[in-house]
Amino acid sequence: MDERRTASNWRAMAYRLVFLSLGSALVAYGLKGFLVPNHIIDGGITGISILLSSITGWNIGWFLLGLNLPFLILGYKEIGKTFTLLTFLGVAELSAGTWALQGVPTSTQDLLLAAVFGGVIVGLGVGLVIRNGGSMDGTEIIAVVLSEKWPFSVGEIIMFFNVFILGSAGFVFGWDRAMYSLIAYFVAYKTIDVVVDGLNESKGIWIVSNRSDELGIVILARLGRGVTYLEAKGGYSEEPKQMIYTVVTRLELPKLRGIIREVDPQAFVSVADIHETMGGYFRKKKIH
Repeated sequence: MDERRTASNWRAMAYRLVFLSLGSALVAYGLKGFLVPNHIIDGGITGISILLSSITGWNIGWFLLGLNLPFLILGYKEIGKTFTLLTFLGVAELSAGTWALQGVPTSTQDLLLAAVFGGVIVGLGVGLVIRNGGSMDGTEIIAVVLSEKWPFSVGEIIMFFNVFILGSAGFVFGWDRAMYSLIAYFVAYKTIDVVVDGLNESKGIWIVSNRSDELGIVILARLGRGVTYLEAKGGYSEEPKQMIYTVVTRLELPKLRGIIREVDPQAFVSVADIHETMGGYFRKKKIH
C-alpha cells in the first residue's frame, strides 16, 4: 500500500511539473511574441521587468528572476516550501524561456491583436501554473503576507500594485500603450479564471420548500442529480422546515428553476457559484 501511494505521489508530482513547464513556456511566448515587442506590459513583477528591460536594454529574463527572488525567500518562510519550490521552478523556466525566444519574430504589430492574444496566452500559461500549485509573480506572495497585517484582501493589494505598475507604462511607453496594457491585463485575468476554475462552473442550490419531498423526487427524476435533505427551522415562525441542497451545472439551472416553479412556486431558493466539486455522487445519474 505504501509503495502504491508513493508511486501515485510521484506520478502526481510529475504531472504537475509537466504542466508547470508548459505554463511557463506559454507565458514566455506570450511575452516575447506579443507583448514585449509592442511595448505592452502585464501586471506584477512581469510588468516591472518589461519596463526595466526596455529602459536598460537588458534581457527581461534577468529581471524576472532577480526581482522575484526576494519574494520567493519570503514565501519560503511565510507560506511553505512546496509552493515556493514550484513557484521558483516556474519563474526560472519563464526566465530561461525568454532567453530561448530572444530571436522569435513578432507575431503581430497590431496593438489590439497583440494585447488580446498576448493576454490570452499569458493568462493560459499563468493559469496552468496556478492550477498546479505554483505562481508566476512575487507580488502575490507579498500580498498574502501583507493581507495578514493590513485591513485589505489579497486581491485589493494586488490591484493596488498593478494600478501603479500599469500607470507607469504611460510615462515610459505612452498612454496609448498603457491603455492597451490594461486590455492585456484584463484578458489575462479572465483567462486565468477560466483555466483555474474551468468552463463547467457548477451551481450550489439551497431550496426551502413545504413540498421538499416531492421536489427532491422530481429533481432526481428529471435532472438526474442527487439531493440532500437538511433539517432547518424558520427564524421568524420557528416552524420546522426541510431544506434541499443540490448541485447542478450552469446549463441545467434554467431547467431546475422551471421545476421549482412547477412544484412549489412559493419555495425560497438560494444559488451560489461552485468552482470545484470533489467526491460524492455529482456525476449525473442515468434517467430512465
